[in-house]
Amino acid sequence: MSLLFGEIKQLGYVVRDIEAAMRHWSGTLGVGPWFYLERMPVTNFRYRGQPSAAQFAVALANSGGTQLELIQPRDDHPSMYRDFLRSGRDGLQHVSTWPVDYAGTIARAQAAGLVIGQSGESSRGPFAYFETETHGGSVMEIAELTATRKRVFDGIEAAARSWDGRDPVRTVWPS
Repeated sequence: MSLLFGEIKQLGYVVRDIEAAMRHWSGTLGVGPWFYLERMPVTNFRYRGQPSAAQFAVALANSGGTQLELIQPRDDHPSMYRDFLRSGRDGLQHVSTWPVDYAGTIARAQAAGLVIGQSGESSRGPFAYFETETHGGSVMEIAELTATRKRVFDGIEAAARSWDGRDPVRTVWPS
């Protein structure tokens, strides 16, 4: 539990080949099913305060109450994901919390001296990544726990709890 951000709910992996990563997680590790979007629709995406047209693929699955996210950049536009891969890394890039008081959490983080490295909005709500990385996997993301995000994420967790190994990759997300 982070005193500043709350409970860590998600582990985010930035990968070079999202399809191979989903096969590994589901086939080798038995984690799934994966809910996959070839291109995650994001609006108002900003990288270090500047607009960016970055495109990326996203897949989500749960292992118990922990959500796993796979992200693959689909272009070379500025993003923290691109930076992570360019640095020669592949794997855990961030951890995420889902506060209900999103604006208050951002204000507290900024008052503590943290800087937003990238942010945007999906159909589930806003998200922001703070430039907190001093070693691998220490980027902190927050994603507002909107009613839509909660409903989708609860559906992904429920699918994982009843998953029998069939249909490991799904393109229709829980609603």
